[in-house]
Amino acid sequence: MVGVKEILPGRTEESPNANAGVCVTQGEPFRRPCLRRGDDSISMKPRLALDHFLPYRLSVASNAVSKRISQSYRKRFGLKIPEWRLIAILAERESMTPVEIGQAGELDKITVSRAAAALIERGLVRQRRNPGDGRSHFLSLTGDGRALYSEIAPAALAMEAELLAGFSADERDALETLLRRIEAVAQE
Repeated sequence: MVGVKEILPGRTEESPNANAGVCVTQGEPFRRPCLRRGDDSISMKPRLALDHFLPYRLSVASNAVSKRISQSYRKRFGLKIPEWRLIAILAERESMTPVEIGQAGELDKITVSRAAAALIERGLVRQRRNPGDGRSHFLSLTGDGRALYSEIAPAALAMEAELLAGFSADERDALETLLRRIEAVAQE
Protein backbone atom coordinates (compact mmCIF):
# COMPACT_ATOMS: atom_id res chain seq x y z
CA MET A 1 0.00 0.00 0.00
CA VAL A 2 1.35 3.39 -0.97
CA GLY A 3 1.87 5.70 2.02
CA VAL A 4 1.28 2.94 4.60
CA LYS A 5 4.24 1.56 6.49
CA GLU A 6 4.15 -1.51 8.75
CA ILE A 7 5.81 -0.57 12.03
CA LEU A 8 4.84 -3.58 14.19
CA PRO A 9 3.16 -6.86 13.25
CA GLY A 10 -0.48 -6.05 12.57
CA ARG A 11 0.10 -2.29 12.90
CA THR A 12 0.54 0.24 10.14
CA GLU A 13 1.23 3.93 9.95
CA GLU A 14 -0.30 6.22 7.33
CA SER A 15 2.92 8.10 6.63
CA PRO A 16 6.25 7.54 5.00
CA ASN A 17 7.86 8.87 8.22
CA ALA A 18 7.84 6.56 11.28
CA ASN A 19 7.54 9.55 13.63
CA ALA A 20 4.43 11.12 12.06
CA GLY A 21 0.97 10.08 10.93
CA VAL A 22 -1.83 8.04 12.40
CA CYS A 23 -1.51 4.44 13.49
CA VAL A 24 -4.38 2.04 12.90
CA THR A 25 -4.79 -1.62 13.64
CA GLN A 26 -5.52 -3.46 10.42
CA GLY A 27 -9.15 -4.51 10.17
CA GLU A 28 -10.39 -2.13 12.88
CA PRO A 29 -12.76 0.69 11.95
CA PHE A 30 -11.55 2.99 14.75
CA ARG A 31 -8.15 4.63 15.01
CA ARG A 32 -6.10 3.38 17.93
CA PRO A 33 -2.85 4.42 19.58
CA CYS A 34 0.24 2.55 18.44
CA LEU A 35 3.91 2.41 19.22
CA ARG A 36 6.14 4.82 17.36
CA ARG A 37 9.87 4.79 17.36
CA GLY A 38 11.34 8.10 18.41
CA ASP A 39 14.99 9.05 18.49
CA ASP A 40 15.62 7.48 21.91
CA SER A 41 12.48 5.64 23.01
CA ILE A 42 9.17 4.05 22.11
CA SER A 43 6.11 6.08 23.13
CA MET A 44 2.33 5.84 22.93
CA LYS A 45 0.77 8.68 20.96
CA PRO A 46 -3.01 8.29 20.78
CA ARG A 47 -4.91 10.26 18.21
CA LEU A 48 -8.58 11.01 18.76
CA ALA A 49 -10.54 10.91 15.51
CA LEU A 50 -13.87 12.35 16.65
CA ASP A 51 -15.90 10.83 13.82
CA HIS A 52 -14.70 7.40 14.95
CA PHE A 53 -14.98 8.01 18.71
CA LEU A 54 -17.85 5.86 19.98
CA PRO A 55 -19.14 8.24 22.71
CA TYR A 56 -19.26 11.04 20.14
CA ARG A 57 -21.07 8.87 17.55
CA LEU A 58 -23.63 7.78 20.18
CA SER A 59 -24.21 11.39 21.22
CA VAL A 60 -24.61 12.60 17.63
CA ALA A 61 -27.05 9.76 16.83
CA SER A 62 -29.01 10.40 20.04
CA ASN A 63 -29.20 14.13 19.36
CA ALA A 64 -30.38 13.55 15.78
CA VAL A 65 -33.13 11.18 16.90
CA SER A 66 -34.13 13.46 19.81
CA LYS A 67 -34.32 16.46 17.49
CA ARG A 68 -36.57 14.57 15.09
CA ILE A 69 -38.80 13.33 17.91
CA SER A 70 -38.89 16.76 19.55
CA GLN A 71 -40.03 18.48 16.38
CA SER A 72 -42.77 15.93 15.86
CA TYR A 73 -44.03 15.82 19.46
CA ARG A 74 -43.92 19.56 19.92
CA LYS A 75 -45.91 20.15 16.74
CA ARG A 76 -48.45 17.34 17.22
CA PHE A 77 -48.81 17.18 21.00
CA GLY A 78 -47.25 20.35 22.41
CA LEU A 79 -44.69 18.32 24.38
CA LYS A 80 -40.99 18.70 24.99
CA ILE A 81 -38.84 15.55 25.14
CA PRO A 82 -38.59 15.46 28.98
CA GLU A 83 -42.39 15.83 29.21
CA TRP A 84 -42.88 12.97 26.77
CA ARG A 85 -40.44 10.79 28.73
CA LEU A 86 -42.22 11.53 31.99
CA ILE A 87 -45.57 10.59 30.45
CA ALA A 88 -44.13 7.37 28.97
CA ILE A 89 -42.51 6.38 32.27
CA LEU A 90 -45.70 7.01 34.25
CA ALA A 91 -47.76 5.12 31.66
CA GLU A 92 -45.72 1.98 32.43
CA ARG A 93 -46.11 2.37 36.20
CA GLU A 94 -49.05 3.52 38.25
CA SER A 95 -47.30 6.28 40.22
CA MET A 96 -43.75 7.25 41.09
CA THR A 97 -41.78 9.84 42.99
CA PRO A 98 -39.76 12.37 41.00
CA VAL A 99 -36.57 10.64 42.18
CA GLU A 100 -37.81 7.31 40.81
CA ILE A 101 -38.76 8.96 37.52
CA GLY A 102 -35.30 10.51 37.26
CA GLN A 103 -33.67 7.13 37.82
CA ALA A 104 -35.95 5.35 35.36
CA GLY A 105 -35.47 7.94 32.62
CA GLU A 106 -31.88 9.03 33.28
CA LEU A 107 -33.22 12.54 33.92
CA ASP A 108 -31.81 15.02 36.41
CA LYS A 109 -33.90 16.39 39.27
CA ILE A 110 -34.45 19.82 37.70
CA THR A 111 -35.56 18.34 34.36
CA VAL A 112 -38.10 16.08 36.12
CA SER A 113 -39.35 18.97 38.23
CA ARG A 114 -39.86 21.29 35.24
CA ALA A 115 -41.51 18.59 33.11
CA ALA A 116 -43.81 17.59 35.99
CA ALA A 117 -44.80 21.22 36.67
CA ALA A 118 -45.68 21.77 32.99
CA LEU A 119 -47.71 18.54 32.83
CA ILE A 120 -49.51 19.26 36.12
CA GLU A 121 -50.42 22.72 34.80
CA ARG A 122 -51.85 21.11 31.65
CA GLY A 123 -53.87 18.63 33.70
CA LEU A 124 -51.97 15.61 32.33
CA VAL A 125 -50.26 14.62 35.59
CA ARG A 126 -51.50 14.73 39.18
CA GLN A 127 -49.41 15.09 42.30
CA ARG A 128 -50.20 13.65 45.73
CA ARG A 129 -48.26 13.61 48.97
CA ASN A 130 -46.15 10.59 49.78
CA PRO A 131 -47.57 9.35 53.12
CA GLY A 132 -44.29 7.55 53.84
CA ASP A 133 -42.18 10.68 53.32
CA GLY A 134 -43.65 14.11 53.95
CA ARG A 135 -40.93 15.77 51.86
CA SER A 136 -41.77 13.98 48.62
CA HIS A 137 -44.82 13.25 46.53
CA PHE A 138 -46.11 10.78 43.97
CA LEU A 139 -46.85 11.65 40.36
CA SER A 140 -49.35 9.79 38.18
CA LEU A 141 -51.14 10.34 34.89
CA THR A 142 -54.63 11.82 34.90
CA GLY A 143 -57.31 10.51 32.55
CA ASP A 144 -56.29 13.19 30.06
CA GLY A 145 -52.65 12.15 30.46
CA ARG A 146 -53.52 8.52 29.70
CA ALA A 147 -55.60 9.60 26.69
CA LEU A 148 -52.67 11.64 25.37
CA TYR A 149 -50.32 8.68 25.92
CA SER A 150 -52.67 6.46 23.91
CA GLU A 151 -52.27 8.91 21.00
CA ILE A 152 -48.51 9.35 21.38
CA ALA A 153 -47.53 5.68 21.76
CA PRO A 154 -48.57 4.66 18.22
CA ALA A 155 -46.80 7.75 16.82
CA ALA A 156 -43.65 6.83 18.77
CA LEU A 157 -43.74 3.25 17.49
CA ALA A 158 -44.27 4.49 13.93
CA MET A 159 -41.28 6.82 14.22
CA GLU A 160 -39.14 3.98 15.60
CA ALA A 161 -40.19 1.77 12.68
CA GLU A 162 -39.31 4.57 10.25
CA LEU A 163 -35.86 5.03 11.83
CA LEU A 164 -35.14 1.30 11.68
CA ALA A 165 -36.76 0.56 8.31
CA GLY A 166 -33.40 -0.01 6.63
CA PHE A 167 -32.33 -2.60 9.21
CA SER A 168 -33.07 -6.31 9.12
CA ALA A 169 -34.69 -7.95 12.16
CA ASP A 170 -31.30 -9.45 13.09
CA GLU A 171 -29.63 -6.02 12.81
CA ARG A 172 -32.32 -4.43 15.01
CA ASP A 173 -31.86 -7.17 17.63
CA ALA A 174 -28.07 -6.81 17.46
CA LEU A 175 -28.31 -3.01 17.78
CA GLU A 176 -30.50 -3.28 20.88
CA THR A 177 -28.22 -5.91 22.41
CA LEU A 178 -25.09 -3.85 21.77
CA LEU A 179 -26.65 -0.65 23.12
CA ARG A 180 -27.72 -2.46 26.30
CA ARG A 181 -24.21 -3.87 26.71
CA ILE A 182 -22.65 -0.41 26.29
CA GLU A 183 -25.14 1.01 28.80
CA ALA A 184 -24.33 -1.73 31.32
CA VAL A 185 -20.57 -1.23 31.00
CA ALA A 186 -20.96 2.56 31.28
CA GLN A 187 -22.97 2.16 34.52
CA GLU A 188 -20.34 -0.04 36.21
